[in-house]
Amino acid sequence: MALKKHLNNFEEYICVFGMATMTVVVFLQVIMRYVFSNSLAWSEEFARYVFIWISWVGASYAVRENSHFRFRMLADKLKGNARKYLELFVLLAWFTFCFFLAWYGTRLVLFLIARGQVSAAMEIPMALPYAAIPVGVGCMCIRLVAEMWKVIKKEYKSGGSAAVDGGL
Repeated sequence: MALKKHLNNFEEYICVFGMATMTVVVFLQVIMRYVFSNSLAWSEEFARYVFIWISWVGASYAVRENSHFRFRMLADKLKGNARKYLELFVLLAWFTFCFFLAWYGTRLVLFLIARGQVSAAMEIPMALPYAAIPVGVGCMCIRLVAEMWKVIKKEYKSGGSAAVDGGL
């Protein structure tokens, strides 16, 4: 339970803090450009990288909230174990894709660290923005394992249409 609580807070804090910071920096850029006729050289790049982090970590948060778009037609027609197996298959396929992204995203980040590439305006290591990929999908992998566990533990009645939180 403690891991889930920390993961929930991690995702929420990253997204909320990122949105707030990005909003302040973009607002400051607008003020600097139109009021003082002098723009910040780094603000656009900073906002872009924060948005990337919000997007990838937010995808993991969406798994928790069951907010990803999913087709339900086939799942709604199935009952009992057939529905359970379909749910598990979908979650396993999704997990496999996320694991693939996490693996190759990590390799990309390590490659960028080895090359020492830095960003143009802020001159930060390019590994930092790219690290959003393995972090975000790594969190999604953890979420998907938790969802698979819920499906395994859930009882499907042959006459009912019990859906896992969010369904297919």
